[in-house]
Amino acid sequence: MKRWSGGVLIAILFMLLILRYVLMKNPIGENYLMNALSNGSNPLEWVQSTLPPAYKNTENSTQVISTDTIIFSLFAQRNISKEEQESLRTWNLLKHLIDQAQALPSGLEAIKEAGSAWNSLMASIEEERRGNTNESLNSRAKEKQCPHFLNKVNASGFESSGFKLRLPCGLTQGSSITIIGIPNGLLGNFRIDLTGEALPGEPDPPIILHYNVRLHGDKITEDPVIVQNTWTIAHDWGEEERCPSPTPEKNKKVDELDQCNKIVGRNYTQPSTHSEGSRRSSMVLEGSKRRYFPFKQGYLSVATLRIGSEFQMTVDGKHITSFAYRETLEPWLVSDVRISGDLNLISVVASGLPTSEDSEHTIDLETLKSAPLSTEKSPNLFIGVFSTANNFKRRMAVRRTWMQYDAVRSGTAAVRFFVGLHKNQLVNEELWNEARTYGDIQIMPFVDYYNLITWKTLAICIFGTEVASANYVMKTDDDAFVRVDEVLESLKRIKVSNGLLYGLINSDSQPHRSTESKWYISLEEWPEEKYPPWAHGPGYVVSLDIAKEVYRRHKEGVLKIFKLEDVAMGIWIDQMKKEGLEVRYENNERIYNEGCKDGYIVAHYQGPREMLCLWQKLQEGKSARCCGDR
Repeated sequence: MKRWSGGVLIAILFMLLILRYVLMKNPIGENYLMNALSNGSNPLEWVQSTLPPAYKNTENSTQVISTDTIIFSLFAQRNISKEEQESLRTWNLLKHLIDQAQALPSGLEAIKEAGSAWNSLMASIEEERRGNTNESLNSRAKEKQCPHFLNKVNASGFESSGFKLRLPCGLTQGSSITIIGIPNGLLGNFRIDLTGEALPGEPDPPIILHYNVRLHGDKITEDPVIVQNTWTIAHDWGEEERCPSPTPEKNKKVDELDQCNKIVGRNYTQPSTHSEGSRRSSMVLEGSKRRYFPFKQGYLSVATLRIGSEFQMTVDGKHITSFAYRETLEPWLVSDVRISGDLNLISVVASGLPTSEDSEHTIDLETLKSAPLSTEKSPNLFIGVFSTANNFKRRMAVRRTWMQYDAVRSGTAAVRFFVGLHKNQLVNEELWNEARTYGDIQIMPFVDYYNLITWKTLAICIFGTEVASANYVMKTDDDAFVRVDEVLESLKRIKVSNGLLYGLINSDSQPHRSTESKWYISLEEWPEEKYPPWAHGPGYVVSLDIAKEVYRRHKEGVLKIFKLEDVAMGIWIDQMKKEGLEVRYENNERIYNEGCKDGYIVAHYQGPREMLCLWQKLQEGKSARCCGDR
């Protein structure tokens, strides 16, 4: 018995020594512990026991930091100014997300990654404060602006390991990468990879797009083929998409274009007048015929990868392939372009990159800053805008256009952008500076993955009720033009203050059951044949009582988390209806889900130029007239 007691005593002393060492080596952990003790609560009581064990510290690979520490580091007290705290008004109110992180794909992963990103950002801010009077630090900060354009001419001398072009602030819709080169060498095979930031402790970064050109085929075919795919260390290679496809009848549409252009691999009869010295039509000799393929050994090719609603690749001006984004592998997370293989690389040009605005040279800065919320008078309408961290241009376009309505400037309507953290520290630093400057950004405690947008809907409900106390809460996107005056006038005309869902209502939609669909919904996610009525995401409004009830159910852990955020709101409202809420579904067909039509109230898919054009037309008294072809 004495021997057993002595062993326990030794074990306790050993654990105390380890705890002391951890607190000495990890002051952040000490702060959490002190906060927990002073508050009389357990800092881990809301952290699920199923969390993976640990992350490695990249600065010291021998030191392991627990996942628990990384996660609740998001909610530790920080030495930040009152002005900076404005961008975190919903931050602590979202800490219950961890309880439901398993409900959405990659939810837990996004929170863990945010913990690392947040610690890096806070460390950078502390360094900035300490170096406020240091001119070299200030000049270095100015050099870190995200560039709009990058190019590497005469890139032929890349090593066997390949060529790499760093994209400091990633990609966004409207970005493009043009690669000019000549396939050469024994095989003429080459690959283009768009890679993201590597996670702490992981040696290889995720491949967000793998574009592999095999001029002499592979194990499956002896004919030329393009293979597209993705890769992560957690899930290995995804499902290959081949062009030409071995099953042409399954050639899908991606963003209204063929996944693989039907002409690739098709036979052509070669005209007898064709000169070998002239510019060829990218064909590979096969008997008396030639088979079309966009690349050919020894011939110059110009390939342009465009980032739109999906990835689109053109070669010599002709669309060749499309590739749909995959979960957690979105283009805004790209950090590098890597090119390797048998390719005489002549130049690489990246354009349309996300660029932050230098506020020091902004003439109309004061008019762009958000009007503070009044403690005496709550706004009638709160508008929450979905945005991603490096969508700098889109947010600036919104600030310069429909956020200039008198109703917004006067406080009758309030607008805030809801933005998740980024894996790239430079992007987070630029986002933080933007938030400090304009006062209209709410930063989310998770990394921005598309399948987590329902969390942003929840955050908008929280801000609209707990912070703004608005009568109505609206959700929209940063590529949507909102006629705020018309929305307010519609709500005034409707005269419904409770149980309201206003927008473009869809009352007859079904879940996508095909596993090949980007919006695939399993029977476990939604077992019924139809969805309840819901409003399309570019612009819908709910009354205050609905927004409050959404937050209440979330806090109590009874809110059904569904990955399609606009459908999720319809599901939540339908459940409230079943429990006795009298619901009014108010449909407005002038809220356009796809593009713009004259007379719009909300126009979707509008780039920064279109936004400025729409605003100018309104200012010129030309009413709600669309711009361009969209």
